[in-house]
Amino acid sequence: MSRTGEIAPDLVAAMTEWRRDLHQHPEMGFEEIRTSRMIAERLAEFGLEVHTGIGGTGVVGVLRRGASNRAVGLRADIDALPIHEKNSFGYRSVNDGVMHACGHDGHTAMLLGAARHLAERGRFDGTAVFIFQPAEEHGRGAAAMIDDGLFDRFGIDQVFGIHNMPGLPVGQLAVRTGPIMASEDNFEITINGAGGHASAPQQTIDPIVIAAELVLALQSIVARGFSPLDAVVVSATELTTDGVRNVIPSTAWIRGDVRAFTPESQGRVEALMRRISAGVCAAHGATCEVSYSNSFVPTINTEEATGLVVDAARAAFGAENVDPDCKPIGGAEDFARMLAEKDGCFAFLGNGGEPGQGRGLHGQYYDFNDDALPHGAAYWTTLVETALPER
Repeated sequence: MSRTGEIAPDLVAAMTEWRRDLHQHPEMGFEEIRTSRMIAERLAEFGLEVHTGIGGTGVVGVLRRGASNRAVGLRADIDALPIHEKNSFGYRSVNDGVMHACGHDGHTAMLLGAARHLAERGRFDGTAVFIFQPAEEHGRGAAAMIDDGLFDRFGIDQVFGIHNMPGLPVGQLAVRTGPIMASEDNFEITINGAGGHASAPQQTIDPIVIAAELVLALQSIVARGFSPLDAVVVSATELTTDGVRNVIPSTAWIRGDVRAFTPESQGRVEALMRRISAGVCAAHGATCEVSYSNSFVPTINTEEATGLVVDAARAAFGAENVDPDCKPIGGAEDFARMLAEKDGCFAFLGNGGEPGQGRGLHGQYYDFNDDALPHGAAYWTTLVETALPER
């Protein structure tokens, strides 16, 4: 028996209105001024304790019931992407070059809906903390809120996040214990050769030839540095030089992206990349510098919190609509920073597969499916009541 029907029709209509308003007025990370104001106003209307300016433009709403000291955090991301929207419906973005192409407008509306529902009729014992996080796409918003005392100020014991999933039917949820999304690391390898005229290659140390060899050599990191059972991706995505058509360059730059599912794999990729780069360059008489940075850590769900999510989703949608052991995906998620600090879980909510609903994330024609709003609100309210049961 689904609990989605418990979400009142007027609340569904309100969530739809909020979602489309947010879609029409998207804002980039750490610039979500209008978005944050709208969220704070709604939370205050519902009677929640409201805190603004957490981690810059983040908003936190607090709702207490009963006598328990336990607190759970529910997180929605609120920022948009630097994408020009090509949809033609009435609520398309009015901010040229900025678009809610990842569904953060839907995530925000669902969590606001859950806050109102729980404020009006919630049955739980403890504290529900509603976290509206800025700058997820940057990979810096979660850390900003944590550094601003998010967990300490609000006494959060467990933290939960969700993301819409195009292609997964509406009313279904997928989750797993352990790694569910990958890390994202970025690298830049600077190859220092010796340039010269294209007609006299013997007088140069050609960084393009070295770069070409190095791009291929980097593939051995995964092929020979890891077990076939490990999920690691190393991608060289850009190669540039300071040369021109008839000049062999002096310097070449290789830039790229690394995905992995454990911190140990991240560390091993970096070590092997540095060793291989130095070796290939030395073989040709060149030198190199390797810049390696981490943008997103792996999203790793803990067992206890995942169990609560599975129980809540089964109660909200029915057991047949819950996948408790889905495959991990190679995308990265800023919520992982919160899971690195606290017990918690991140899950995927069905966004449908109908035309216009199952379009891929980060696309110019993407639009969150409003039919998923009551399902998301029902999931959140059921999760709070599952994690903080009445005594």
